[in-house]
Amino acid sequence: MIDPATLPSLPASVARPAYDRSKVKAGIAHLSVGNFHRAHQAVYIDRVLALPGHEGWGILGIGLMDVEGERAKARALQGQGGLYSLVAYPPEGTPEVSVVGAIVEYLHAPADPEAVLKRLADPAIRIVTLTVTEGGYNIDETGTFKLDDPAVAKDLAGGLPATSFGVMTEALRRRRDAGTKPFTVMSCDNLRHNGGVVKNALLSYARAKDPALAAWIEAEVTFPSCMVDRITPAVGPADRERLNAETGLDDASPIFAEDFIQWVVEDKFCDGRPELEKVGVEFTDAVDAYEQVKLRMLNASHSMMSFPGILLGHRIVHLAMQDPDVDALLEQFLSRDAGPLLDAPPSMSVGQYKDLLLSRYRNPAIGDQLLRIASDGASKLPQFVQDTAREVVQRGGDGRRIAFLLACFTEYLRGVDDRGDSFPVVEPMVTEADRALAAKPDLREGLGLGAFKGWGVAEHEGFASDYARYRASIQEKGAGATLKDLLAAVAAG
Repeated sequence: MIDPATLPSLPASVARPAYDRSKVKAGIAHLSVGNFHRAHQAVYIDRVLALPGHEGWGILGIGLMDVEGERAKARALQGQGGLYSLVAYPPEGTPEVSVVGAIVEYLHAPADPEAVLKRLADPAIRIVTLTVTEGGYNIDETGTFKLDDPAVAKDLAGGLPATSFGVMTEALRRRRDAGTKPFTVMSCDNLRHNGGVVKNALLSYARAKDPALAAWIEAEVTFPSCMVDRITPAVGPADRERLNAETGLDDASPIFAEDFIQWVVEDKFCDGRPELEKVGVEFTDAVDAYEQVKLRMLNASHSMMSFPGILLGHRIVHLAMQDPDVDALLEQFLSRDAGPLLDAPPSMSVGQYKDLLLSRYRNPAIGDQLLRIASDGASKLPQFVQDTAREVVQRGGDGRRIAFLLACFTEYLRGVDDRGDSFPVVEPMVTEADRALAAKPDLREGLGLGAFKGWGVAEHEGFASDYARYRASIQEKGAGATLKDLLAAVAAG
């Protein structure tokens, strides 16, 4: 078993924390400790803790959801003193195995909500980060925080809060009342202008709870934006057994990821920060430019791969990329649709970034799941594809690939692929009204789905016609044949 006592006896092939963990205290709290956080932010913090004078920047992990998976994660990480193994796979060559020690405390909020609030009110916690997924910010298509969400409404009604924004607001209230400096709040989710999104959500909740507190938060708290990047698959029981067999470790909560990693951060911290620039983090005032390239190329092409790929019967990323039609679709989308519309930072080449993305997707060691990438597509598509779709239509460009993507998403909601196999559809933001629209005989009405509101494509005759035609073709002869027809039409000019 991995725990602090067994660290010295780990195999020589396993990298371990290059610092004395017994001296590390938590200065960062992270809400919702998923695999991505453990493979990304926690890795950078693990590196920075090895720098002199950084013992106060460990991570307090906080699980928010009251589900068995989160309870099991809490038991595993608490039982191992926050330690876990990470295997980083390059496209070729030998994977690197390390034990990450940055998480020095772990609390499961549903088990003891008061303990979480007490720790977040502690002056030692100077930054709160979060990865609550794109849909976890309760923002509707108009940019309004949904105060009528049942969990939010319950928090606003009183008692100890359970939602991320309720918890942060109550912790900040306690800090204000105690004369303690506030903490910085930083979203690490894949959202456009994620600093502004989390600020909007937190202030909206706080205003509904206590307008005076909201005014204090707005004046005192900073909300830096950031861009995060590392492909990190889910880990099932078979993956856990495989990883432990490969590493020779007995880890209750191992993870794996690609070897690529990137973090670009806006330098706006109200109570200090670790010297992350010394361990590979890039600080810049131009996060938006990096963010747009990443969201509109990597995340958007993930969507362009996943919804058609699932309908074609694929389930694993690198296997989908072995399908020449899927590979061609992504190449065309990145080269002809997304890439030309981007104003990349001076240090980035859009063409080279495209080639890097396709190489990363083809990495057979990662085995990322298309169903994981596709989940909550109704929240992801507006973040990743909307801007490109709107600009393509406004400029009179070729919208066929994007129309095909939206058609595939709408047909994906049926949960059946070209082979007749069923698959789970995880779409918490798709309403019954959305499903009714998707089932209408007039196939164009699917463009009225909440996920597509405000895109400006439903009003464009050519785009709406393509969308309806692709839906009809998918229903009649399958997504694979429809994609072949699309690629042949593009090739013919």
